[in-house]
Amino acid sequence: MSKVALITGVTGQDGAYLAELLLKKGYEVHGIKRRSSLFNTGRIDHLYQDPHESNVKFKLHFGDLTDSSNLTRIIQEVQPDEIYNLAAQSHVKVSFETPEYTANSDAMGTLRILEAIRILGLTEKTRFYQASTSELYGKVQEVPQTEKTPFYPRSPYGVAKLYGFWIVKNYREAYNMFACNGILFNHESPLRGETFVTRKITRAAAKIKLGMQDTMYLGNLDAKRDWGHAKDYVEGMWRMLQAEKADDYVLATNRTTEVREFINLAFKELNIEVEWSGKGVDEIGTNKANGQVLVRVDPEYFRPTEVDLLIGDASKAKKELGWEPTFTVEDLVKDMVKADLELFKRDKYLLEGGHQVYDTYE
Repeated sequence: MSKVALITGVTGQDGAYLAELLLKKGYEVHGIKRRSSLFNTGRIDHLYQDPHESNVKFKLHFGDLTDSSNLTRIIQEVQPDEIYNLAAQSHVKVSFETPEYTANSDAMGTLRILEAIRILGLTEKTRFYQASTSELYGKVQEVPQTEKTPFYPRSPYGVAKLYGFWIVKNYREAYNMFACNGILFNHESPLRGETFVTRKITRAAAKIKLGMQDTMYLGNLDAKRDWGHAKDYVEGMWRMLQAEKADDYVLATNRTTEVREFINLAFKELNIEVEWSGKGVDEIGTNKANGQVLVRVDPEYFRPTEVDLLIGDASKAKKELGWEPTFTVEDLVKDMVKADLELFKRDKYLLEGGHQVYDTYE
């Protein structure tokens, strides 16, 4: 009998990679997606199966973390062995503009799923994974950050996720639920949304290389992040729910990289060397070969409260789960730049032919 998994946020970067991983492991996978006037299934279209076929292993349900009756009904119908809660308003900068919605989906949404599991009497059957975040550490209290590092979130997103973290821990202790928090540091891929800084960089670098864009505009170039590949991290999520005992784990590479260095690596893949000059908002990055301005700073992209440094220690996950990352940051950048270069070569061809091109990931 196949295990049954339910994934919220299945149309996102992590949801797509996790669904693919679980299907390869023989799971029956159910995903929850929000209704949208536009198609938002680009990342999972290759997994789609016509519901009229026999033995369908991948099924989608319309739902939303803000609707408890909807979540309860889906969980009752699916009777999942594992639930992976990956859905969220996950953009830190946007959370300052939509703090109430962020709290409703990211904090209360987690509670709604836990309550559904409890009310439906599934506490013995269903294992629960919560996508937590390194943004919990915010104004970091120690370097590197571990499972025992005190939290100090610096955004509405981080605060909402802090509630999610503690309510999972509370339900685990109060109701003996198998519920885990994965404190995942930044993880990227060619499927990353275009508004996140790494994808903004690789997309812009590819377009500049192809002559489709002149300059990219970014915020804090001094910010340092622990960047890994999403493919590695979904494997870690799965391993958490296969453990004998529920617990919370950091997943990270234990290496931090400046945004400025990420830019250097991206352009290096395109045989362009970046030369930096100026300071603060006046800093620019130019093409060393011809002087073209490639990067400018736009203060509009600064956060009201910045998180300057994140670097995680995943020793516990390595020891207890046997998990460790396989991609370096250089491997990650190469994968993303290669994918975006191919994407925009195609787009350039279509645009030159008079066709319209649409972006698909958010």
